Amino acid sequence: MPSRVFISRPVAAVLAVAGIAAAVLVGRTGLTTVAGCGISSDPYPSQTAEDWVTYADHVAVVTPVRERETNRRDYTKGTIRYDADRAVTFRTDDLLWSSRRSAKPLDKSFDMTAPGWRVYKSGSRLKKTATDAPRLETGHTYLLALRWTDDGWTVLGEGAAVPFDDHTGDQGEWCGRVLSKEDVARGERFSRSDDHSMEKALLGQSEQAVTRELQRARKG
Repeated sequence: MPSRVFISRPVAAVLAVAGIAAAVLVGRTGLTTVAGCGISSDPYPSQTAEDWVTYADHVAVVTPVRERETNRRDYTKGTIRYDADRAVTFRTDDLLWSSRRSAKPLDKSFDMTAPGWRVYKSGSRLKKTATDAPRLETGHTYLLALRWTDDGWTVLGEGAAVPFDDHTGDQGEWCGRVLSKEDVARGERFSRSDDHSMEKALLGQSEQAVTRELQRARKG
């Protein structure tokens, strides 16, 4: 298991310190279009501003506005009734950066598949998660670095999905839990001193900081 699954980025650190990660981790789901909270398996490098401007087509502030169950998998044995993913529709609130090489514009709304639910025969429902990042839930806002693939829009990896409630970096939903920027600031004390992730750079910051970091990366 990659070491960054443990205490590395600020939000990972605060969840690890609080013992929250183990409560929501249900294992790898095989999803490739978004991130969530388990074993990291990034499709592309995603941690730094340099990663974003190198591999992303667009960086945008987005809000999930609708979701429905999809890819349902039923079980006849055991305690699990079924597993399901979520088909999530996102509203593009603010397009902050686009690559000159991008062949596809980002529309005002777009869809991705997100971690869904594990439903037990007892009737209980458990949130499913995939990698070390937000689960992408309605009622919250996110900063995403997106790339177009044969399967549609995808987040670059676990470092390319940042909670962005109230247009504030690292504030909002992460791993299915709601964290304030104060929570994440506590986690930053336990994160690596050599962490140069966008998540850490944007702690408590607005869209202007995002644009500044991306412009600096392009010039570098």
